[in-house]
Amino acid sequence: MSAPAPAPPATAARTDHPELPRALGLRDMVLFNVVAVVSLRWFATAAAAGPSSITLWVLAALFFFLPQGLAVSDLAARYPDEGGIYAWTKRSFGEGHGFMCGWCYWVNNILYYPNLLMSTAVVGTYVIGRGGTALESSWAYVLPATLAALWIAVALNIVGVRVGRWLQNIGALGTYVPGVVLVALGVYAALTRPSATPMDAAALVPDLADKTRLNLWASIAFAFAGLELCAVMGGEVKEPRRTLPRSIFLSAPLIAFIYIAGTASVLWLVPTGQVNIVSGFLQALHTGAQDIGFGAAWIPAAMAALYVLGNIGGVGAWLCGPARVAFVIGLDRYFPPAFGRVHPRWKTPYVAILTQAVFATLFLFVSVLGKGTTVERAYLIILDTMLLVYFIPYLYLYVTFLRVRLREPAPANGSLLAGRPAAVVIGACGFVFTIFAMIMAMIPPEADQAGTFLLKVVGGAGFFVLLGGLIYWRGRGR
Repeated sequence: MSAPAPAPPATAARTDHPELPRALGLRDMVLFNVVAVVSLRWFATAAAAGPSSITLWVLAALFFFLPQGLAVSDLAARYPDEGGIYAWTKRSFGEGHGFMCGWCYWVNNILYYPNLLMSTAVVGTYVIGRGGTALESSWAYVLPATLAALWIAVALNIVGVRVGRWLQNIGALGTYVPGVVLVALGVYAALTRPSATPMDAAALVPDLADKTRLNLWASIAFAFAGLELCAVMGGEVKEPRRTLPRSIFLSAPLIAFIYIAGTASVLWLVPTGQVNIVSGFLQALHTGAQDIGFGAAWIPAAMAALYVLGNIGGVGAWLCGPARVAFVIGLDRYFPPAFGRVHPRWKTPYVAILTQAVFATLFLFVSVLGKGTTVERAYLIILDTMLLVYFIPYLYLYVTFLRVRLREPAPANGSLLAGRPAAVVIGACGFVFTIFAMIMAMIPPEADQAGTFLLKVVGGAGFFVLLGGLIYWRGRGR
C-alpha cells in the first residue's frame, strides 16, 4: 500500500464533532475488514458459473480490489475522519456531492440486512439437521430468526464498540474458519481423486459471448467491495493514520485468497451443474467430509453454525459502519439533527443505528410476508437496483483519490506507488472497472426481457438518487 501522506492542516479538521471513544486496534480492524468483505455464499454463486469464475476472481482482484485497497488506505491515512468516504467526497467536491455519496452508501445498506439475514436463516436449518426441508421457507421460522439476529447485533452495537467489536471479531472467525476448512477439504480431494468439474485451460477462459453470465462480473466486484467500511469508523480507531492502512494491507491478501481458493475447492468437490447457489459451500463441505470418511460427519453442521455467527457479525459491521455515515450527515443537518446524537452513557450514535434497524425490520416483513406475491417481486427488483446504487460511492472514491493525489505533492521518500503516475493507474483502473461492473449489472437474467429489466433496475436506481437529491434540497434549509 502507498505510504501515508503528511497530516492535513489543522484548519481542515472538524471542531463541532462529538468525540467517540477510540477503542478499536489493529487486530479489531483486520477482523472487521474480513467480516465486512468475505461472504461464503459467493463461493457457490461463482462456482455455479463454472471454472471461468476463477479467472474472474483474479481479474477483479487485480483491477478492482487492489485499487480499492490502495485508494482507501491512502485517503484514510490522509484524512482519518469519522464518516470516511462521505467526509472525503465532501472535502474534495463539496457538500452536495458528499451528501449524494453518503446517501447512496447508507440507503443501499438498509436493504442489505434482510438479504443477508434471510440466507443466514436458511443455512441455520442445516445446523439442526433440517436443511433442505420446508422449514427454510416457513415464515414462522424465518421471520423470528432474522429479527432475533438483527436486534442482537443492534443491541451490541448500541452498547458501544468496546462490546460490539467482539461481535465483529467472532463473526470474522465464524466466516473465515469454514472457508479454510473448505479449502483444506478441497486440497485433500485434489490429492486423492479427480476433479468433479473439468478445469482445463479452455474452461478457465470466460465466455464473453454468453450475455446471461456477464453479470457475474458485477457480482464478483460486489463480493470484493467493503474495504472502505473500516475508514468510516476512523473516529473510533486508535492511531487511525497508521492502523487503517495496515489493517487493509494485512486483510486484503486473506480475503483474495479465500475467495479464489474457496471457489476452486467447491468446483473440485461438486460438479458445477449441481452447485446450489444458496447452500453450495455446504454441499462441498458435505462431499469433502464424505471423502475423509468416518468421524468427519460433524463438519458440515459445525461449519454451518460458524457461518451463522459469521453472518450475524457481518450484519453488525454493516450496521455500525453506515450508521456512522448517517451520524455525520445528521451533524451536517442534511438528515434530521437527531441522527447526530450520541448516547450519554455508551457514546454511540444510537439514533442512527436504531433508525437503520427499524427500516431493515420493515423490509424483513415485506420480504418474508410477501412470499409469492407481487410485493415479493417488487422487493427483488429493489435489491437488483441496490447493486447500481452501491457502486456510485465507489465512483466518488476513485475520483476523490485522483483529485487528492494529483493536487498534492508526492512524499519525497515515498514508494513507487506514492507517485502521480501510479495514482493515475490506480484511480483509472478502479473507476473503469466500477463502470464496467455497473454495465454488467444491467444485463438481464435469462428469464427476463431486456427492456423491462433495464427499465426497472435503472429506473429504481434513479428513484433512490432522486430521493436523495430531494432530501438534500430540503436539508439545505437547515
